[in-house]
Amino acid sequence: MNPSNPMDSVYFITLPEGFTLSKEALQLDPKIPLPVQRKTGDAPGTFHTKTLSPEQVLSGILTVLAYDKQNEHLDYYRDLITKARPGIKKELAEAAILKTRNEDWDLAEEIWDSLHGLDPEDMAIILNMALFYDQRADSYRSQGLFDDADAYDSNAELYYRDAMNANPEIPDAFFNAGFFYRKKRNYSEAKGCFENYLALLADSDDKSEDSNTEYKIDRAREILSKISSRKLENETFHEAYELISRGEEEKGIASIRRFIQDNPAVWNAWFMLGWGLRRLERFADAKLAFEKARECEGGDENADTLNELAICQIETGDYDGASESLNTAIAMDPDNTKVISNMGYLCLRLGKPEEARKYFMTVLEIDPEDKIAGLELKKLEQEAN
Repeated sequence: MNPSNPMDSVYFITLPEGFTLSKEALQLDPKIPLPVQRKTGDAPGTFHTKTLSPEQVLSGILTVLAYDKQNEHLDYYRDLITKARPGIKKELAEAAILKTRNEDWDLAEEIWDSLHGLDPEDMAIILNMALFYDQRADSYRSQGLFDDADAYDSNAELYYRDAMNANPEIPDAFFNAGFFYRKKRNYSEAKGCFENYLALLADSDDKSEDSNTEYKIDRAREILSKISSRKLENETFHEAYELISRGEEEKGIASIRRFIQDNPAVWNAWFMLGWGLRRLERFADAKLAFEKARECEGGDENADTLNELAICQIETGDYDGASESLNTAIAMDPDNTKVISNMGYLCLRLGKPEEARKYFMTVLEIDPEDKIAGLELKKLEQEAN
């Protein structure tokens, strides 16, 4: 998150009576301080009314809407910018979506915050902000930045809950929140979200369904079936995940072992056991757990299991097995930066720095902000010199 205070770049100025930015400009209320964005290069405290531009005012208002949520003049600023730029909401939404798609996270977050400040009651904006924070958390987690990922997940959950409390209800809020909770291994919450999604569509007066809606309905039903058949909403399962996530691996492992005693064919449980053991660097034991996960129904369907198994194979010296696991994982998910990075680490273990460099460079091509790959490339450059 951005450590600097964006409000430091905003002046609040009082304008003289009758002041306008141009003949076509809106009349400004001289009794209300006007936020103005400082121009790049301006020395702190320097400002001249003669050089004031409409863009500075609009930027200043957007900054206030994003970062000064308690300002007593917010309604005036919203009215002012909406009259000056009637299409501002659409412009900002399109820009925020584009920046999110390009993973320009800081600028995207600033635009989403401005949009939310402009219209705090717009539930479409709130749902999009939940999706944004969810995606940003995933990006950080893929880079191994777990504290940042957890912080953005917390933000995402707040916005998902707001979106799910909308009146009238937004079915997609429950659908997307279901995937969020599934990612967090909170299967009881995920189950409730998908059940609500299906119930809302069943109760809808609009019975027309496009192909995308049909796909989402099928997906929701599929996930609900797996949650129920594998008993993933079980409290012991969720408790194990929470314990391991917050660093209480031994307690979490004990919990998931209790779950496995009653549910030995659930691959997710074996995966969680392997995850906890791997975090404790008990790589040989973790390797056995991940192999058991792959033997269970559904356990060989995603790249994460193979990636975790490969880490344990590398640490136990099974380099051929690690290579096979990682190559299979890449075939499943070619843009998975965690898997590609681990291919780089495997090459380093095998004494092949040039091949490792190629893998780390591939990671940066997919995600230029990946700090781990960047650090490894820097190390390789230093060693080469």
